[in-house]
Amino acid sequence: MSHQSGRVAAESEMRWNGWGDPAKADDLPRAVRALLPLLLGRIRKPAAPVELHDVQLDATALRANDGAAFAEIVGPGRVDMSDEARIRHAGGRSTPDLLRRRQLHQSVPDAVILPGDHDEVAAVLAVAADRGVAVIPYGGGTSVVGALDPERGDHHAVVSLDLRRLTGLLRLDAVSGEAVLAAGTTGPDAEALLTAHGYELGHYPQSFRYATIGGFAAARSSGQNSAGHGRFETMVTGIRVATPTGDIDLGRSPGSAAGPDLIRVFLGSEGIFGVITEVRVRVHPIPHERVLESWTFPDFAAGTAGLRAVAQHVGGPTVIRLSDEAETAVSLAQVGRIGRALSKGAAVVTVYEGDGIAERRARTSALLAAAGGVSSGEGAAEDWLDGRFDGPYLRDALLDAGVFCETLETATTWANLHALKAGVTAALRDGFADAGAKSHVMCHVSHIYPTGASLYFTVLAGVRSDPLKVWAEVKARVNDAIIASGGTISHHHAVGRDHAPWLEQEIGETGVRILAAIKRELDPQGILNPGAVITVDRTR
Repeated sequence: MSHQSGRVAAESEMRWNGWGDPAKADDLPRAVRALLPLLLGRIRKPAAPVELHDVQLDATALRANDGAAFAEIVGPGRVDMSDEARIRHAGGRSTPDLLRRRQLHQSVPDAVILPGDHDEVAAVLAVAADRGVAVIPYGGGTSVVGALDPERGDHHAVVSLDLRRLTGLLRLDAVSGEAVLAAGTTGPDAEALLTAHGYELGHYPQSFRYATIGGFAAARSSGQNSAGHGRFETMVTGIRVATPTGDIDLGRSPGSAAGPDLIRVFLGSEGIFGVITEVRVRVHPIPHERVLESWTFPDFAAGTAGLRAVAQHVGGPTVIRLSDEAETAVSLAQVGRIGRALSKGAAVVTVYEGDGIAERRARTSALLAAAGGVSSGEGAAEDWLDGRFDGPYLRDALLDAGVFCETLETATTWANLHALKAGVTAALRDGFADAGAKSHVMCHVSHIYPTGASLYFTVLAGVRSDPLKVWAEVKARVNDAIIASGGTISHHHAVGRDHAPWLEQEIGETGVRILAAIKRELDPQGILNPGAVITVDRTR
């Protein structure tokens, strides 16, 4: 099949100091605003955020001959040193990122470079290595773990390598059920291109509207349909990468014993080994039927028992997620159901797509009912489906109202799930309490496996002092609790710079030495994303 390119279903450009489409930014729902004082006490109104044109930047550290060398590769209009471009590429979309976007003086990359294909990416890396310029690969700008921070490391300048021009469906093999997508293709664009041929990838993380195929691979993303289609890494059958010391193109067959699987080296590497330019993925025919059902459980423990039963039996829903009592209450308040929000209980959403829905639903329903669940119709599932990509807009509205709001996630075995949840919840509550702030901790399970599940936490807090300082201390406390409680430092947000100091406690000193050795071999000058995944001192 011939190459089809272009942003078929492009979203509006991301807000420079918030999430998503500026037209969709909104005030807090009245019901949520009414609930906040009950949860957090009196909320102090924050200072007005700075306007983009008022942001103060240091002058670019990129030398004139550096810029000329890059422009010779990508074209003079593709090396952007304007203030706005540099500000827009100053980081990701975590709460700390957005709090920094509200400051008058900001740390930004020295330029934004926009290559048009794999060869231009490789050439940019060669020039950067020769001239001592750090490179931060940039896809959709949705990282929430500090992976896009403009860190120079030991280099005199740092550039953001924006991959937005690397878009399109490069090949479709309908016989094998595989598609090759350029790394800068967004989630919506990928699905639109595949839909034109009757296929779907089916990877829908909350960042779907803006995140890219290369970003999904680089962060080992996990989408909301993971119960049916698996994590993104399970969809990947091949990958093409440009590194400072050469190219690599992997994935000759659906199975191989030709040494260790090098594809997995780059999945989750977050741009520290090379820049992913193409990804080959498994695709499937578009499902033509969708059935929704909501369930209520007496409590989170009963709900997890139901999800475990479903996970350990083959053929369940495409989507299944469980909200604990606290998250269920706030979710109900958000859609105006205050009466139910004040009641106790946990909620489960199920979505079925594809073939054999009647049988899969009957089997799942029996397992959930046996665990104490009661079907509550489609309502809550419909509410979730309608707003499943809009959670970050609510986070931004909370920040505007003076409420600190952030998310984090982890995973563990079923046997350890409740202990891990209790450990993280205590670390969050105690950490904010020590800073003099009331907090409200919510949790849900959205990814299940036969042996365990993920835990995704959202915390609201009425922080009265410097929120960046408070959160740094609380997050460190939480990361310590995750490691001490047997969880992973990240289930699907990745490592970035935020989690890098804790990685060794998860994979061991030998594991870090392996990653550092690969880094030195592929990127001997250390130009790629300094400080992400493994700390700079371990890469020398």
